[in-house]
Amino acid sequence: MSLLVVGSLALDTIETPFGKAKDALGGSAVYISTAASYFTAPVKLVGVVGGDFPQSAIKFLEDRSIDVEGLQIISDGKTFRWSGKYHYDLNMRDTLFTHLNVFEKFDPKIPVAYRRCKYVCLGNIDPILQRKVLDQIEKPKLVVGDTMNFWIEGKHDELMKTLRRIDVLIINDSEARLLTQEPNLIRAAKKVIGMGPKILIIKKGEHGAVLVTENTIFSAPAYPMENIYDPTGAGDTFAGGFIGWLAKTDDLSDENLKKAVIYGSAMASFCVEKFSVDGLRELTYLKVQDRYRSFRDLSRFED
Repeated sequence: MSLLVVGSLALDTIETPFGKAKDALGGSAVYISTAASYFTAPVKLVGVVGGDFPQSAIKFLEDRSIDVEGLQIISDGKTFRWSGKYHYDLNMRDTLFTHLNVFEKFDPKIPVAYRRCKYVCLGNIDPILQRKVLDQIEKPKLVVGDTMNFWIEGKHDELMKTLRRIDVLIINDSEARLLTQEPNLIRAAKKVIGMGPKILIIKKGEHGAVLVTENTIFSAPAYPMENIYDPTGAGDTFAGGFIGWLAKTDDLSDENLKKAVIYGSAMASFCVEKFSVDGLRELTYLKVQDRYRSFRDLSRFED
């Protein structure tokens, strides 16, 4: 089924205890689209970049069957840039700089050819812009959205309006607690579902993810990684794998949602093995299936 992804495209400068990368391809739309492209094609991308955005990055997206008709290129502007330095355990990082550049005035225009997409994934952008995207879409079957502390604290009322139009919200554990003012994650999840989303996924980093619906609570393990080089984009990659599988199967049953969480976790585990999107560049669908089966085996036992 058709999939639309709206979010940021960026050039990231990243330092971890295990290496550095300068002006590396990043941004929520890039990670989501790339991960989803292993399940469904073409993925339709909407975002904005400056004239300094590398042609090689656009070619990479096109080679992954990502439709970039909706990519706005501001030739006299500069691309969104972010720099971060991760601590030794990779759970904490310091933001060294954030230059929004052309992304500061991003006004998502959805091409006519994209407006009938049945699956929509909204990256971490202003909740007002998320609604503006939805205003341009004709009857989507499933809308997946992301947010962050900045919007929860700074645009709470606007976020509440947006949540009423989102089917699936994907956030981390600290964001869930901040959004609901509830320390217990299960109670927090139930509060979020009361805000509008029918489905909530709470990411817990190295401790996996929890899927909560009105009828289901499903805890997915994290893959035991020996080599983690760069966690940047792991959450967006998870979202891409999740919605990519749902768009491929067009099945929103609770059992298939569980599978989608595992596929999302599998894609995120590939992402962190290298810097930027390099962990996703040379994948095959067979490798993805092998990692999916490894995840499944982690929680299987005989009674």
